[in-house]
Amino acid sequence: MSPDRQATIWPELRWADWRDTVITLQLWTQIVGKIRLSLTPWLNHGWQVPLYVSARGLTTSPIPTGHELLEIEFDFIAHRLVCRSSAGQVRELVLEPRSVADFHSRLLGLLADMGIAVRIHGVPNEVPDPIPFARDESHASYDADAIHRFWRALVQVDRVFKLFRSGFLGKASPVHFFWGSFDLAVTHFSGRAAPPHPGGVPGLPDPVTREAYSHEVSSAGFWPGGDSFPEPAFYSYAYPEPPGFRDAPMQPPARSIRASANMSCPMKRCGKRRRPTHCCSISLRLVMARQPMQQTGTAPRSNARWAFRRGYARQGRMHDELLARSCDPRSRSGHQGMRGVPADGRHLGASPPLPHLRPCRLLRRFARPPCASAFSRDRTSHYRGL
Repeated sequence: MSPDRQATIWPELRWADWRDTVITLQLWTQIVGKIRLSLTPWLNHGWQVPLYVSARGLTTSPIPTGHELLEIEFDFIAHRLVCRSSAGQVRELVLEPRSVADFHSRLLGLLADMGIAVRIHGVPNEVPDPIPFARDESHASYDADAIHRFWRALVQVDRVFKLFRSGFLGKASPVHFFWGSFDLAVTHFSGRAAPPHPGGVPGLPDPVTREAYSHEVSSAGFWPGGDSFPEPAFYSYAYPEPPGFRDAPMQPPARSIRASANMSCPMKRCGKRRRPTHCCSISLRLVMARQPMQQTGTAPRSNARWAFRRGYARQGRMHDELLARSCDPRSRSGHQGMRGVPADGRHLGASPPLPHLRPCRLLRRFARPPCASAFSRDRTSHYRGL
């Protein structure tokens, strides 16, 4: 493949060249994401809030609005924000240099014109010194070329992550774009409950964090960079963090860091006096590859596979066996909603699953996360602060 073609597929992203634009874009995506959050029923681990890479940019996917559906898409080819409904309505907003306050006002006005009334929490999350959207006149940059290159990078990362996700047989998240942390990520689950998360993640309510990390996870993602680390990077983390995770060698070899200024643990008790606690594995970004993206299109895929093979393959097999046994009508534990089955699955029997597997109580038991009952008592409790 020619160097020019390779650079087109994996474009170069220089943080300093588009810093103001990416900060503005993140705030715009937060407004759109909060609209989806406000209109969508809560889903485990907060999976109802992200955006998704589309053939033209980033999209919310269909959002229920009464008897109709709404979709909001950032079109990074024509540079339009497109709002379309299943009733045939279409409204557009030009993506150009404009303040966050103006974007916020115009977007809510477009939705009101479509007959969709929505209220959102008007303060950004997971950003330093947040300014309410309605009053933010300081962020108003839009570099169309830089954003198009960023989206082209997301297209490639999304493709690689979906291939990486397909190799895991257990529970896995979609490949989704989180507007709070502004990264594209995919997560694998072992099927075992995790220790309660201590919380303390800046700009994120503790109940949301604890529900998101209610079970053991291993995540990989792509981040375009920030002031503390002004380069795009692939990262990996696990919660709880397995011994030796952050010291494991990377294959193939790549430039890497272990942590940077604001990527250390936010909890004060995780100082130098003792070994970091479980919360460190959430806030730490273990960078998987810092090589310029145009040099190789295979590095992210190889590193993602490395992250998967470094310990999650065994957990995935255990989860699959547990899932099959729980669905087996002949299994007593399956009929009792997995009661009596230890969390680590050590005494799983060798009973093979029947060809006519049925969910038994599995779906009813796993459809609600451990803290879902607390969320159900107050329908809006999980939205507070988001």
